[in-house]
Amino acid sequence: MFAARRPGCHHAGVDFTLDDDLEALAAEARTVATAWAAPVPEDSWLIGHSREFSLELARRGWLGMTWPVEEGGGGRSALERFVVFEALIAGGAPVAYSWFADRQIGPTLLRFGTAEQRARFLPGIIAGTDQWCVGMSEPDAGSDVASLRTRAERSAGGWVVNGAKVWMSGATTGDWCYLIARTDPDAPPHAGLSELIVALDTPGIEVRPIRDMTDARHFCEVTLTDVFVPDDLLVGEVNGSFRQVMAQMEHERGGIDRLISNRALYRDCLPLADLADPLVRQEVAALETGYCIGRLLVLREVLGQAPPSFSAATKTFCTEFEQRVAAFCTRVLGPAALVHDAGLSGRVARNLCYAPGYTIMGGTTQILRNILGERVLRLPREPRAS
Repeated sequence: MFAARRPGCHHAGVDFTLDDDLEALAAEARTVATAWAAPVPEDSWLIGHSREFSLELARRGWLGMTWPVEEGGGGRSALERFVVFEALIAGGAPVAYSWFADRQIGPTLLRFGTAEQRARFLPGIIAGTDQWCVGMSEPDAGSDVASLRTRAERSAGGWVVNGAKVWMSGATTGDWCYLIARTDPDAPPHAGLSELIVALDTPGIEVRPIRDMTDARHFCEVTLTDVFVPDDLLVGEVNGSFRQVMAQMEHERGGIDRLISNRALYRDCLPLADLADPLVRQEVAALETGYCIGRLLVLREVLGQAPPSFSAATKTFCTEFEQRVAAFCTRVLGPAALVHDAGLSGRVARNLCYAPGYTIMGGTTQILRNILGERVLRLPREPRAS
């Protein structure tokens, strides 16, 4: 995909053109996205819950694409997965049913899970039949994972969990929750967390959908009261979750979904923009440039070329870009953007309301800038005031 193409230059250029096989795969995915796209194609990786489409992804071999063949995966390249899901999400295909499992749960189990756990859970993800949720954020603990208070206490043969989780997308229809809980309340905040797999039909679990201002109900609050989790559903090391979840967050924060949530909206609004206005042309040029930069940042993550924790920078840039897209589309439509109808105006109105969430979900921009400063740039902490 990346090859020098300018002989004679002091610095050889780089060709970002997809090879024929990748372009054919991307074209196939675009066709599928067009056939399955919902009336509101924006944010399809979060709100587009379709079990039928999940089964379609499985039929095409597009779940677990990069996982080892010996684990039931496709053994395909990271670029193949990239072009498939770039096309699907940009086109509004309803991938949410299987997105979390494919994006981060499977890779986490491949890295930290036991052979028995992989044999038990990976087939359902690859087949598109099992929906997973992530139990991380809490009512009083969002981006700060170390402050989680949901407790898991030792019991005969397992753990008893009590607490609450929030912003669990898809929990109303989910099968499994990948839960982070405090297993050692006396340990330092980062050192007393563990990861558990919890069946969402376990007694003691109450799921309450959260209706947001766009009328979406994919986010949920989940209360756990004396929920028993067997010992064999502990993932990785007891009290070793922080290292594991940081690895998982690299998958969550550095993906193409953080750049193209509202790409379809931009595509549909652009023909209505007044390109005779030089200021509008300048803004369009800035957005097109921003998209190219964000895509290159994501590709660095996909190809394993980014430094550790750099996904904080990738997500910050990409989600702030998505907010710029929402603002641009609103200005293009003008007063019509206030009309909440079933057409383009309604989509723009919805996205304007939804866009603030882009820089909150998956870690707030403020937290991510701290991560970037401390872990990537190694900047000194400012001394606390006495």
